[in-house]
Order: sequence, then C-alpha cells, then structure tokens
Amino acid sequence: MTKSTVPTPTSPASKATRFFLVALGIVLLDQIVKLLVKFNMTMGREGEIHILGELFKLHFIENPGAAFGTTVDGIFSMVGLEITPYTGKLILSIFSLIALGAIGYVLFRLRDHKSPLPWFVAMIFGGATGNIVDRTFYGVWFSEMNTYEGGLFHGRVVDMFFIDIWEGIVPNWVPILGGEYYSLWPIWNIADASISIGIVVILIFQGKFFKMDEHRTAATAPAAAETPATEPKAQPEIPSTDTPETSPN
Repeated sequence: MTKSTVPTPTSPASKATRFFLVALGIVLLDQIVKLLVKFNMTMGREGEIHILGELFKLHFIENPGAAFGTTVDGIFSMVGLEITPYTGKLILSIFSLIALGAIGYVLFRLRDHKSPLPWFVAMIFGGATGNIVDRTFYGVWFSEMNTYEGGLFHGRVVDMFFIDIWEGIVPNWVPILGGEYYSLWPIWNIADASISIGIVVILIFQGKFFKMDEHRTAATAPAAAETPATEPKAQPEIPSTDTPETSPN
C-alpha cells in the first residue's frame, strides 16, 4: 500500500531565489575583476594591456559619473543650473539606490513569469548592484589609495574593457557633443555589459516574452471539471386547498 503525498507549495521567496542568485553571481564576478584591476594596473595609457592589438585592450579608468561618464552636475549645467560635483555625485548615488530597489521589486514580482524575462531582469539588477557598490563604498574602502576625494556615496566606478575603434574631439558643429572628447566604444566593465545585454534583449523580445508567459500559463492551468448538465427537478405538486363547490338541493 503506497502512501500518497501532496506536493508542498513553493513560497514566493523560494521561487525568486534563483534569479537573485544569478544577480549575486554577476556582482561577485564584477567585483573580483574590478579589484584585480584596481590593485594591479596603472591608470591610463601607461598601464594598458593589449588583448587584441590596438582593437581590444584593458585600460584602467575610474568613472566619476554614470554611463558614458555623464555627471549630474554636467547635466544641470546644460540647462543653466549650477551644482557642485560633490552634490551631483550624491544625487547620482541616492538615485541609483532608489532605482536598484525598484528593479529588485520588479524582479521579485516576475518570479512566476514563464519566459526568460526574469533572467534578463536579474542581469540588469546584478549589473546595477555591481556599479552601485563602487559608488557607495569605494570612496571609503580605498580612501588611502584613491586619487580623488571620496567618502560614502562618493566612490568612482572602475572600468577596464576598451574596444578602441576611434577616439578624439567631436567637431564643434555636432549638437551637444561638439568640442568634447569621446572614444568608441566607451570603456566598460562586466556590470555595464550585463545591464546593456539585459536591456537590449528585453526591448527586442518583450512582446514575445509576454506571449510566451500567457501561452505556458494557459497550457499548465488545470482544466475545469466538466459537470454533466442535469435537468431541473420538477417541483412537487401542491394539493389544492379549495373546497369543491356543491350544487344546492
């Protein structure tokens, strides 16, 4: 005689764990590479390590801003407002932490999504966390070796991968970017790559991901038990209480 077992439902936290473990793996790999670069390479051209000639190389820099070196104080100055770089860095760090919390919440809500979508959101979450670690703590952890004035929330992001297609001064006639120095491609790290891959894949395939979720959810939903149609029961006939009329004698 076999004993039947009823499967125990998995808790929401358990379902989301696998996605957060992927994010954690990205953070650990990103931080290991950054620390190896920070402790073993010289910043700038002098410390370059050529991987594929002049095309792909390791080039150690520390980014004080967001993507492509954009700074908050620089953005404010473009619209005629002036704030100090210290305040701009603080705004960027706090905003990044708020955005990270929002991405983590979305990832938790997608724990039951039956498509690859949560995995790519996990990549974005892991990459964002990796860079936020730099901005939040590197200004404190490595204050003695940093070449900048740091502090909590005032660290710089370590970048190292450089695909050197072109670099130079953008012509002045180019709107916004004219007169500025840029390189193609920007120097990046594992966190940047993870974020970029996640965003690009989601933008391209988001419609397919949601259709896949709808299809798989419908396919795995338990079929409703069909009950045979039954004729309504006949109501019992109520005896008449009227007394029969009698004809007069």
